[in-house]
Amino acid sequence: SRSNPHYSVMFGRVRLGARFAARIGNRAVMARLPLVRAGAAAAGAVTLAAIASAPVWCREPAVNWGKVREQIVEILDSEDHMEEPPGPQFVRLAWHSAGTYCKHTKTGGSDAATMRYGAEGNWGANAGLAKSRTLLEGVKAHHPNLSYADLWVFAAIVAIEEMGGPKVPFKPGRSDKPPTATPTWTVKQHAEDGRLPSADMGSDAATAAHLRNIFNRMGFNDQEIVALSGAHALGRCHTDASGYWGPWTYAPTTMSNEYYRLLFDVKWTEKKTHEGKPWTGPRQFENPAGDLMMLPSDLVLIKDPSFRKHAEAYAKDDDKFKEDFGRAFEKLMNLGFA
Repeated sequence: SRSNPHYSVMFGRVRLGARFAARIGNRAVMARLPLVRAGAAAAGAVTLAAIASAPVWCREPAVNWGKVREQIVEILDSEDHMEEPPGPQFVRLAWHSAGTYCKHTKTGGSDAATMRYGAEGNWGANAGLAKSRTLLEGVKAHHPNLSYADLWVFAAIVAIEEMGGPKVPFKPGRSDKPPTATPTWTVKQHAEDGRLPSADMGSDAATAAHLRNIFNRMGFNDQEIVALSGAHALGRCHTDASGYWGPWTYAPTTMSNEYYRLLFDVKWTEKKTHEGKPWTGPRQFENPAGDLMMLPSDLVLIKDPSFRKHAEAYAKDDDKFKEDFGRAFEKLMNLGFA
């Protein structure tokens, strides 16, 4: 019956296609709009399968990725965010979303965007990322067919390129999933909550083992672990989020190998004071001036022999770092998806 609203919508779409076909005189187009009879009472009804097989011009509009990019760049360049540039946080958002992947159970990864829900969004490692997700809501509103999962990944890729990093290939098609898809993981060596790496496990040996445990679970080797750690060239830590304080480099919105050079060139000592008062935050290290920081997991990269050789290579060659980082980041962004 035509009183059925679903029939009306589908019939309207097919009729629009018929008029277009008649106008251009293309019988082949009409052939791609099959009408399926479900019996005499439902003659002329169109199935959902028919709509799915309809030509592109009959379907929902595709995502305009050029426009999405423009809007992300507008956010990155906005003077409203100069005090706290969003680029590094977009990278962290996508990183923490995709970094939940487990190669053994095939769960987690970038194809879900379950950080939208409290079960994952409230992990300690994700503290402060609600602001980044909110910044991207305006982009999502302009593109209703764009999934959050794709948006987060694309925003990170655009941000990396805009900050001087490599051009990372992007493949769309990720979906948004319900809260039940939130990944969980329980083993002896795990982060305080969730599946993301911790900055300090109490000793260099334990921290190195923890990094391998987390990253190997995703499918990364030592070289890729060190390359991805280079994302710490961007951004800074905040006491109201991670509990740590300070930037890793003097250019926190520039993607470069400066992070590795500083690891080797600076004498890092444990932080004892902050702004004239005793430091009460978690264990971290600072340069002589006290305006740069490194986490225990950062310093492990020059203490562990296998990690160190890769860190040395990147400290000497910015191009090699960016090439390897781009390749590893593309792999990270596709975990659980491609």
